[in-house]
Amino acid sequence: MPQENRDRESRVDDESTQAGLRKSLVAGSVGVFVHWFDWAVYAYLATTMAKIFFPEQDGSAGLLSVFAVFAIAFFVRPVGSVLFGYIGDRYGRKKTLSIVIITMAAGTLMLGLLPSYDSVGILAPILLVVARIIQGLAAGGEFGSAAAFLAEHSPAKRRGFGCSWIEFGSVLGFLAASFAVWLLHAVLTDAQVLEWGWRIPFLLTVPMAFVGLYIRLRIEDTPEYRALEKLQTVAEQPVREVFRSNGKQFAQTVGIETFMNATFYIVLVYLLTYQEEIVGLTSTQAALLSSVASLVAIGIIPLSGMASDRVGRKPILRAAGVLLTLGAVPLFMLMRTGTLSAGFIATFGLAAILALILGTHASTVAELFPTRTRQSGLSMAYSVAGAFFAGTLPYINTYLIDVTGNDLVPAFSLVVIGLIGLVTVATIPETKGSDLLHASDRAGSSSPDNEVVARP
Repeated sequence: MPQENRDRESRVDDESTQAGLRKSLVAGSVGVFVHWFDWAVYAYLATTMAKIFFPEQDGSAGLLSVFAVFAIAFFVRPVGSVLFGYIGDRYGRKKTLSIVIITMAAGTLMLGLLPSYDSVGILAPILLVVARIIQGLAAGGEFGSAAAFLAEHSPAKRRGFGCSWIEFGSVLGFLAASFAVWLLHAVLTDAQVLEWGWRIPFLLTVPMAFVGLYIRLRIEDTPEYRALEKLQTVAEQPVREVFRSNGKQFAQTVGIETFMNATFYIVLVYLLTYQEEIVGLTSTQAALLSSVASLVAIGIIPLSGMASDRVGRKPILRAAGVLLTLGAVPLFMLMRTGTLSAGFIATFGLAAILALILGTHASTVAELFPTRTRQSGLSMAYSVAGAFFAGTLPYINTYLIDVTGNDLVPAFSLVVIGLIGLVTVATIPETKGSDLLHASDRAGSSSPDNEVVARP
C-alpha cells in the first residue's frame, strides 16, 4: 500500500477515534449536567421553597426544614447506588446511563408540578420528600455510571482529562442554575416567583433530560466492559465482590469522595445561603458570586485533569488538601468583612481549590477498582460519602452557627475536610496511566485485587 494511502487511513482512524471520544464525553457528562442543574436550583431557591412548603415555621426553622429534605435525598442515594451499580457491572454501562436519566427526569417533573402547602396542607411537604427520594435514587447511580463510562472510553494518557468532564458538566449545571434563578428574580416579582415562577427551572430540566437520553441511547458500551464479555468474566455478584475483594479501594474512595463532595457542597451550595444570611449580601450579589465560583471552577477543572495526566493524580489532590486546610479560615474571615470585593476574592480562592479536586478525583477513584466491580464500587462509595458526610453539611453548618453564634463554622468544617483528603491521598497508589483491566478482570477471580499496572 502506498505511503500516501496509509497516511490517509491513519488520519481517518484518528479522526474517527476523536469523534468517538467527543461523543463519549458528551454522553457521560450530559446527565451530570441535568442532575446538578436540578440539584442546584433546589438549593438556590432554598428560602423560596421554605415559604412554599413550610410557611408556618419562622425563617430559620423553615430553612432548616428545606435543608433536611435536601439531606433526605442523600440518604437514599446508597440504595440507588447498589441498584444501578449492579446493573452497570452486570449488564453494561450504557443501560444504567439511560435508566438513570429517565428516573431523574421523573422525579424532577414531579417536583415541578407539586402543590404548595397553602393548597393541600401537610401533603405538600410529604410529596416534596417523595420527589426528592426519586431524585436521590437516580443520583445514586449517576456518578458511578458516568465515571466508569468515561474512564473506560478515555485513552490512558488522557484519562484524567476525559474524566474531568464529569465535573465540568456538574459545575456547568450549577452555573446554568444560578443564571436561571437570577433571571427568575430579575424578570418576575417576588410574589410571582412564590406563586408559580419557582416551577419553571425544574420543568426546564425535563426536556434537557430527554435530549440526554437520546444521546446516551446512540453510544456503544465501553471497550473494557466488552472485553469482560469476550473473556466471560463479568461479575455475577458485583456488589458482594466489592466488599469481599475490594474493601480497601472502597474505603479509599469514600475518603476521596468525602473530600470532594463536602468541599463541593459548602462552596457551590451552602455558600450562597451563607453569604445572604450571615455575611449580609443581597440575593443578587450572592447569586453573582455563585456564578463567579462556577466560572472559576469551569475554567480550572479541565486543566486540573490535564495536569493529573502529566504529573499524577496524587500531587494535584495533595496540593488541594494543603490549600484547603491552610486557606479556609483566612478566606472566610475575609468574606466576613461584608464587602463585595472581599466576597469575590474569597469565593474565587475557594472555587479554585475545589476545581483542583473536581478535575482529578473521578479518574483517581475509577483507576482504583477492577472493571468487574468498578461501577458498583464507585457508585456505593460516592453515595456513602454524599449521604453521611456531605448532604448533611448545609443543615449542620446552619444549626451550629445558630447554636454557637460562630460564623466561621463552615471554615472549620473545610479544615477538617482538607485533613481527611490529605490522609486518604497518602494511602492510595499513584494510578496515572494504569491499566483498567486488572488481574481479576482477566482471570475472573473474586480474590482480593489490589494490582494497579501502569501502561508503558
